[in-house]
Parts: sequence; structure tokens; C-alpha cells
Amino acid sequence: MFNPRIFALGIIGLVAIAPISFGAEPDEILLWPQGAPGSEGKPEKEIVITGRNGERSIYGVHRPSITPFLPTKEKATGAVVLVIPGGGHRVLAWDHEGPNLAKWLSERGVAAFVLKYRLARETNSTYKLEVHPLADTRKAIETIRARASEWGIDSKKIGVAGFSAGGELAAMAAGNFDFGGAQVESASEESKPAFQALIYPGKSRQIIPTKGSPPAFLACAYDDRPDISEGLAELYLRFKKVGVRTELHIYSTGGHGFGVRETNTKPAGAWAERFLEWMKDSGFVNKQ
Repeated sequence: MFNPRIFALGIIGLVAIAPISFGAEPDEILLWPQGAPGSEGKPEKEIVITGRNGERSIYGVHRPSITPFLPTKEKATGAVVLVIPGGGHRVLAWDHEGPNLAKWLSERGVAAFVLKYRLARETNSTYKLEVHPLADTRKAIETIRARASEWGIDSKKIGVAGFSAGGELAAMAAGNFDFGGAQVESASEESKPAFQALIYPGKSRQIIPTKGSPPAFLACAYDDRPDISEGLAELYLRFKKVGVRTELHIYSTGGHGFGVRETNTKPAGAWAERFLEWMKDSGFVNKQ
């Protein structure tokens, strides 16, 4: 029988990259304080496993939340990014695809919230990707937008940045994803992001932009899986064909899951700098 603790420890133990230490995290904010629809009767506590590199993997999410990383008032630009970690919808690759980016952005004046969403492909999961994780993503955007004035955020400058499986959710929330024959509830205006960053997203060939899709920033590595590295190049052309402002970076090395780590000195490790430049160039962050 699959044991997530043993599996995660075995995989994470192979990683030899030091963690970024940011100290205590802010308190998370439950998206449904009284319980998320579809999670009735589920355990409240998730499983958190810390690997030898100090990075956490999270399993068993049944109480979706956002963790805020807010800039100081002196630095605040009004822009905000909902950060969506990946993990194949089986686990959340928490630190290098979540708080590391959120903290980095907040230090540069961009508010960030890390989404903890339900996992549709975890062993024995009762969740459906196009229903529960998507609902978590939309609810997170709605919550941020509803409390924008409280957090010093411009409600018109709320974007999403998703890694791998989180990139799928970012594309779904942005309204440019082909669900096939699945029935999907329509998005509200309050749940639509103003821009999207898709970082080595899964199912890139199912991301189908329209003229109404938000501007996009795309990044991956040449040595990632062909469906991602080649798929993202094809996706760029689809964005261009419908006239959506898009920037693409394909780094020569980096593999899958490079995320944000301060020890990553390869060119792929600088992708967040390029993302911030793109946000400035696109008018979501004021140029200094």
C-alpha cells in the first residue's frame, strides 16, 4: 500500500539543495472557515513531511487556505500574486514552489498569497480537479479581491503564478483551459485574475488561450519533459495567435521543479527576476 510518508522521505532525501530560511510563516486564512464544500467529515490536520533539505511536502489537505505575505506599506505597489504550488495533484511541493516565491515578491513590494488546495490525485482522494481544487483557486482570488482595501491591494492587479500542477490551476482560473467533456461551473468576474504566470505547467497542450485571456508569463527548462518544454513553446504561439501579450523563457537547463531556491545559481534560478520585470513592463507593478 502506498505510504506518503515513506515515499516523500525517499524522494526528498535525494535532494541536496539547502533551503531558504524565512523564519516563522504568517497565519493561514481558511477559505471556508466553516468547512469547504465537498470536504465534510474529512480530517482537519494535513500531513507535513520535511525532507533533508528542509523543504516541506504537504498531503491530506481538506481545509484549503491562503497564507499572506504582505510587503511593508513603504514598499507596497498594490500588485498581488496568488502563488500555487505544484506536486502532480498528489502532494503540495510547498516551500520552493510556495513561500519562497511569496516572500521574494513581498520583499519587492508585491503582495503574495500561497494557496493550499485540495489534492485530486492523492491516493483514495474523493476530489475532482475541475471541481474542488479549481473551486479553492477561485475562492482564493475572490477572497483577496474582497479584502483588497484591507490589505492595500489594487483589485485590478491580482494575478496567479502556478508551478507544474499549480500551473494547470492557474490556467483554469484564467479561463484558458480545455476541460474536455467535464462539466465545469462558470467563473465569476470576482474570481478571474488580471495576469497569469505559468511555470513549467502541466497539461500545457490543454491550455487554449482566447482573445479574452489575461496576459501571460511562461517559463520552463529545455531539459524538462517534452510535453512541457515543447508544449510551452507551442502554447506561446497560441497566445500570440489570439493577440494576448505573452513572454516566454526556456532555459537550457533546470529540469522540472526548479522553483525558487537561493542556491540555484543556474540561469533558470533567475526566472523570478524576469517575472518581476515583466510585471513592471506590463503595468502591473510601477517602475522605479
